[in-house]
Amino acid sequence: MAVKIDKKIKGYSVLTPEDKAREAAAAIPAASVPRETVEKETPQDNIIQMHERIERPEVLIGSTYKIKSPLVEHAMYVTINDIVLNAGTEHELRRPFEIFVNSKSMEHFQWIVALTRIMSAVFRKGGDVTFLVDEMKAVFDPRGGYFKAGGVYMPSLVAELGAIVEEHMKSIGLIHDPEMSAHQRAILAEKRKQYEDRAKKNSDVSETVTVAPAAPAQGAAEDIAVTGDGASFPPSATLCHKCSTKALVIMDGCATCLNCGYSKCG
Repeated sequence: MAVKIDKKIKGYSVLTPEDKAREAAAAIPAASVPRETVEKETPQDNIIQMHERIERPEVLIGSTYKIKSPLVEHAMYVTINDIVLNAGTEHELRRPFEIFVNSKSMEHFQWIVALTRIMSAVFRKGGDVTFLVDEMKAVFDPRGGYFKAGGVYMPSLVAELGAIVEEHMKSIGLIHDPEMSAHQRAILAEKRKQYEDRAKKNSDVSETVTVAPAAPAQGAAEDIAVTGDGASFPPSATLCHKCSTKALVIMDGCATCLNCGYSKCG
């Protein structure tokens, strides 16, 4: 069929089968696709949102702990405030939200402020924050550590801060202590009773002596009261590597810890 061209030709192109197919597809209206299907098929970035942002409430529940260390002149007071999530429900959970350290000693003020701000930021971030305990308790002071009340060894001031955070997390149920077996409890109670009996016997003997007694022979009972909760231990006790408490004594030829029940002889 002949076609008459009345206008001047300015250019031309050959229509291919692909062009015809493209024009045919454009003529057919696209079917509507559900938004859920599109979002599911669209590749997503590898970003995990822990939870939505939580604003600080007007009132928080807190606890304050005292640190009396030989490394600082004045006592330090550590305050940890908690936020209660899902309050009043079966899923109620108490989590640390912020931490403050106050003291008259100013020589450590700079790094204490930095540390507490970073810790508070980690608390607010959410997730598993218990790793802070292990990281802080592993910090050692190059000048040497010290023993706090109860005979527990602290390798540094930061480590004692970590121990306080651990104690607080245990009190709110965020960290759970492995319970001793009934057999371990029985052995520990028996060892403590033996030391109590020795201390009592030594005290009775000293009351009948009017002159200053000589130094006790090796293996003799020491004049020390061992409390039921293990708050005080014999002066000759050494450091237990398991619980870091100066409560390891030699009894019946075996090294036994009067605090955690560890025994070198099993």
